[in-house]
Amino acid sequence: MIRRREFLLGAAATAAASPLAAATAFGRDMSPPLGDKAAFVAWGKANTREDPIYLERRFDRYKEVLAFNDLWTPAEKRAFLLTPREEFVLPQDKDNAYVGHYLDIGFGVTITPPGTMGRMTSSLVIKAGEKVLEIGTGSGYQSALLTYLTPRVYSIEIIPELAQRTRGVYDRLIAAGYNEYSDIATRSADGYYGWEEAAPFDKIIVTCGIDHIPPPLLQQLKPSGTMVIPVGPPGAQHILKVVKRERADGEASVARSDIFGGKIIPFVPLAGGHQTPS
Repeated sequence: MIRRREFLLGAAATAAASPLAAATAFGRDMSPPLGDKAAFVAWGKANTREDPIYLERRFDRYKEVLAFNDLWTPAEKRAFLLTPREEFVLPQDKDNAYVGHYLDIGFGVTITPPGTMGRMTSSLVIKAGEKVLEIGTGSGYQSALLTYLTPRVYSIEIIPELAQRTRGVYDRLIAAGYNEYSDIATRSADGYYGWEEAAPFDKIIVTCGIDHIPPPLLQQLKPSGTMVIPVGPPGAQHILKVVKRERADGEASVARSDIFGGKIIPFVPLAGGHQTPS
């Protein structure tokens, strides 16, 4: 079997660079068992060198996420099982990395529960090679998950200190062998305005709430592109799937649907002063 985390830098150097045990080039053809916990943990021990405790917890949460229909395709299920969420929470919360609720990551920001992230990701229906923009890098977990679906991931974080810290998390994991995270382009900026020089995007995922759909993001979305975004007043958002259409006259239109069937899903508000004044 392919060894995902082979020693390239030497055991001593690797241990100094990361709490993970080894380093290797990433193989995008890796296929963990999707249906059996024991088989997945055994596969993980043989191929990833990740801590079996977290492999077990990841699979347990994965089964919960499946029970709520939050992961739809084999590709999305595989992405969930390959993403080490424990590496993206604060060190004191590693044992809580797979709980089903929000966790504080500092700077007034939280990491979204696994099931919500799973449903948002699945709703985008990402195809390999598509260009995806994330607004709100936060912990970095969502972008990490996206790299298992496409190698073209862009992510914006408005808080410079958080953007710097999360870039450091990616770089540490890249040094430990998670070369897939080299595919994440990051910047610290106001995500309301998107990433114009990298546009257009096939898919956009917004991981913070706002009471309207930002026009610059719609403009940077390709015709027939899809955006998933929490829309509503602070603490009372609905997560919408927004599909952009181009009419025969060249004008754009959008179709909206609620991916949680009307359920309120609270998100940290999008910063930058863009909420509509009361």
